[in-house]
This record gives sequence, C-alpha cells and structure tokens, in this order.
Amino acid sequence: MALVTFQVVNGLEKGRTFLRLPTPITIGREEDNHIVLNDERISRFHAKIQEDGGHVILTDLDSTNGTRINGHPVQMRVLQIGDLVLVGRSALLFGSPEELQTKNRDASPADDIAYDNGTIAVPGSGSSLSVSPLPHVDQAVLDGDAGSLFPDGPPELPDGLRPVHQAQVSDLLAYLHEQIAHVLETSVEDSHGNARTMRTDWSTWQRLVKLEMDLAVYLRKLAEPGG
Repeated sequence: MALVTFQVVNGLEKGRTFLRLPTPITIGREEDNHIVLNDERISRFHAKIQEDGGHVILTDLDSTNGTRINGHPVQMRVLQIGDLVLVGRSALLFGSPEELQTKNRDASPADDIAYDNGTIAVPGSGSSLSVSPLPHVDQAVLDGDAGSLFPDGPPELPDGLRPVHQAQVSDLLAYLHEQIAHVLETSVEDSHGNARTMRTDWSTWQRLVKLEMDLAVYLRKLAEPGG
C-alpha cells in the first residue's frame, strides 16, 4: 500500500494538501471520494489512484471531460513525482515538498520539470511556480499547452503484463503516439503536377497514419478494465 500526497495548486480547493493518503483512492466531486473537488467539470467519480508493484497508477474513470497530466490527455499513467494532474478547472501536484526536493537532487540539469527552493517549473508555462505557498498554474498549462508528456524521457520496457506492467505498456505506447503525431504534424505536402507526395513519400505517410490509429486503439484497449 502506497501513501500518496497531492497539493491542489488551482481550482476552488487551491491551497489544500491531501497528505499521505493510503491507496487506493478516488478523485471526484462526490463526497464518497477521498479527494473531493467542488467543480461541475469534474465527474462524480473522475479518476482512481492505485498502487501495484511499487508504482502509483492513475486511471481515468471514463470521466466526461477527461484527465490530463502535464497538459496531455491520458487514460492510464504511471505517476511520477512532480506530475501535474489536471481535472476540470483543478490542478493537483503529485508529491509533497519533501518528495519534490528529493526528485530535484536526483534529477539531471536537462530535466524539464525541476524543483528548487520551493518552486516547480511547469513544462511549457514559461514560469516557475511556488509550492510553499502553493502556486497559481498558468492558464496555458490548464488549456493543454504544455511540454512533453514524458519529461523524464521514454518509459521503461515492462517485464510482464501484471496490472502495473499493463500501465507501463500504456505509457510506452503513449510516448510512441506522441512522437509519431509530431512527424505527421510537421510533414509538408509537395505538389508536382498530379503527383502527391509527402516528405516522406505518400505510402509512408499512409502507413504512419494507420500506425497512429492502431496505437490509439491499443491505448484504449489497455486502459479498459481487464485489458
């Protein structure tokens, strides 16, 4: 059983800390949740947090408006200290100040999220946020304009398909999906008479489009109960 801490950095409950909650827990607007957030954009039971094999896993419970981590929509994610969980108008920072300080001591200078002297730098926000007192989150981050979903680099390959490994595979596929989407969005079409090519060529472009769709289907299947 893991003990998890969330600091509410934006929303009606901003400034609150849910300290060392024993997993599993749920987040939502109903009183039966362990973390109750007063926000009509949050579902009655919005997300759950559980522990498996020493990893803390967040799963979106088919919420109406979805869950984002570091600005990116997710269905399932192995949480890392310093992740910013966005539900409705609320932003929750995963980890206590002490855990964030430990992460900062262990992090390399190139990390996108850094914690130092009571501040955390949120990817893509262009500013550092104080966490003691708790910060105000830049609106661009709440709107999804953030940096990489994987600020610490590619996820590790799993050793098996227990529930935690299922979540790790989901993370890996989400990373690949993000990289391929970048290729698709930055490719440029060249027109030469009736020829239709992309940089890469059109057949490769179509393979990439199909692969992106296949990965999207795999991600959804992995996030469904029972895999």
